[in-house]
Amino acid sequence: MSSSPTLAQKLSAEAIGTAILVFIGAGSVPLTLLLTGSNPFGSAELSTISFAFAFAIFAAVYSVGHISGCHINPAVTVALLATRKIDGRTAGAYIVAQLAGAFIGAALTLIILTGNDPAKLGLGAVSVNANAGIAVGVAAEVIGTAILVFTVFGAAVDGRAPGGFAGLIIGFIVYGIIILVGPITGAALNPARQIGPEVLGALIGAKTHFDQLLPVYIVGPIVGGLVGAFTYEFVGHHRAATVPGAAVPEAAHADA
Repeated sequence: MSSSPTLAQKLSAEAIGTAILVFIGAGSVPLTLLLTGSNPFGSAELSTISFAFAFAIFAAVYSVGHISGCHINPAVTVALLATRKIDGRTAGAYIVAQLAGAFIGAALTLIILTGNDPAKLGLGAVSVNANAGIAVGVAAEVIGTAILVFTVFGAAVDGRAPGGFAGLIIGFIVYGIIILVGPITGAALNPARQIGPEVLGALIGAKTHFDQLLPVYIVGPIVGGLVGAFTYEFVGHHRAATVPGAAVPEAAHADA
């Protein structure tokens, strides 16, 4: 049996939940207004892109989640490694596989764009809004990925979560994050998702932003993932209720 959360955990959970609500809910109003300015696409287009990512996550989680855990993101894998939920050798192999998958995905995009000037259209790599700057871009990726990984830990990693809903919850939180972070950085939230299209795009002559790759799209998501993971480790941690002299259940050791 688990002990009740401490007051600090309850207060932290409420603060985090409200912050997410205000950031994604209320924050969508000024960001939508921003999109009606000189940006290359409007709020309707952004919503379509957001849904595309959500649907892709639905498909990935429910098709391969039971096989690999469906990290599909080095930031998630690093977060699981840092919280000792995966070993270093496995984590390294997962990241290599994710990068390979990202290149394959970019290559498939290239195939279907053949004849439509893929070098001009690009392969899906994103960049920082010129009005935001690198520092704001890093902050946006940190915040967005922190919320994503916090949700992943709560919906998929914590065994106490209701079963069967992880794909939907994670997909829809990504939709919400993209609505907010998309106008600033394109909301990569995932180093592999940016590296594959960026590198392959460079090979075909597409416009690149390699100066932004390391700080914004690699460091930003990894730092954000660690923030989200350790925040959930604090908020979600529970101790086994014990009677003096009684044996501690094995499950408690696994969750410590």
